[in-house]
Amino acid sequence: MALNDNKYFLPYQTGWLKDESPVKIWEKSRRIGATYVQSYEDVRDCARGAVPAVWFSSADESAAREYIEYCEQWTKLLHIAAQSLGQVVIDSDRNIKTFVIEFSNGTKIHALSSNPRAFRSKGGKVVLDEFAHHEDQDKMWAAARPCITWGYPLRILSTHNGTSCRYYKFVDAIKKGRLDKWSLHTTDIFKAVEDGLVDKILKRKATKAEKDTWLKDQHDNCFDENTWLQEFCCQAVDEASSFLTYEMIDKCELDNILWNEDQLYRSANDLYGGMDIARKKHLSIIWVLEKLETMKFTRHIRKMENTPFHLQREILFKILSAPRMRRFCIDQTGIGMQLAEETQLKFGKYRVEPVTFTAKTKEEMAYILRTNFEDRSVSIPPEYEIREDLHSVRKVTGISGNIRFDVAATERLDSHADRFWALALALYAAHDLHSGPIYATGRKKRESAGMMEGYW
Repeated sequence: MALNDNKYFLPYQTGWLKDESPVKIWEKSRRIGATYVQSYEDVRDCARGAVPAVWFSSADESAAREYIEYCEQWTKLLHIAAQSLGQVVIDSDRNIKTFVIEFSNGTKIHALSSNPRAFRSKGGKVVLDEFAHHEDQDKMWAAARPCITWGYPLRILSTHNGTSCRYYKFVDAIKKGRLDKWSLHTTDIFKAVEDGLVDKILKRKATKAEKDTWLKDQHDNCFDENTWLQEFCCQAVDEASSFLTYEMIDKCELDNILWNEDQLYRSANDLYGGMDIARKKHLSIIWVLEKLETMKFTRHIRKMENTPFHLQREILFKILSAPRMRRFCIDQTGIGMQLAEETQLKFGKYRVEPVTFTAKTKEEMAYILRTNFEDRSVSIPPEYEIREDLHSVRKVTGISGNIRFDVAATERLDSHADRFWALALALYAAHDLHSGPIYATGRKKRESAGMMEGYW
């Protein structure tokens, strides 16, 4: 029983098939044919009598059904004597069901949903599909691991689902050399495309432009960077490490709130703004807020990419000329120093405040920004670039205890948290610097020493 590997499988699938390690883990992208090739391996092992049974478990019943359909296709293609028994009840007390294929040599393939109890008292080859998405990975692992005690193979295939799950810990341990007898395969969407995935989809040789367009479509249809990174790029995302979570950002998004420059001039309420300055590598962003009591509404965002400073100055001065612009904080770090100085000279030190980005000022501004998101006292437009830029910032505590704010590494954003810091500057400008505890600053110590005399 053999197939022409090049006809049915792509190189990364063939690599998986040829690896006969006792334990294999596949860190993979979605929809690259991992379950497809795994079903072939399982049919092959049963037909050869290499295992007494295969116990396949996925995150839901539909995935188990898809897997068993693949197995049925392989038995027909390879002319293997086997019959499908359909869905069989293997534990009536616990209502545990499985799809079963029985081979003429007595071996069986069982496809179950993610019920750890189904693995109790079973033996044979174990395949845990989309393991990171099982409801209780610890119980599933505790139930499934003893099945391979007599030397049968174990296969784990999954996309990522955060960094706190058992699947991520397995992958991380292999990469760090702690599970040297386990084999790890990593196939992200870029590797799959390089190996011919788009060619297989189109049923012809795809051009580079077609591959690039296909990848862009997959990315854009994810709508958020975490989905793209975990489901397609084999990168586990720790949502807890994001300074602003998607949930916090989502609750502050509001449609149809942006104004043009003419509307800024007609504002009946006070305006506040911030500008993060760049020239070539990053973006220059101007962010303007309208303040109504405690609420701050985003009214204008101006993105400038590779824009000469004299044009940035012209745009900035026009926005700052709005009659109700009360305070504007501008980044004067590095290349921003001259523009910040010129702007303050033009509009005065009460309207314009240059800000030097230091660890201390960035921390203060970042926490003012986050407080506004926690309180839902700021509104932003529901735009992909803004959402991802705000979410990209991570708070990192160094060994010495110093806090810094880094940007998550990704080539999918056009910004290096420039929108985050422009908004942070605008909220800093709108922040009531006189809020907080009130302290008495009256008499000198010597004059007040006897004020309470006679009251004890």
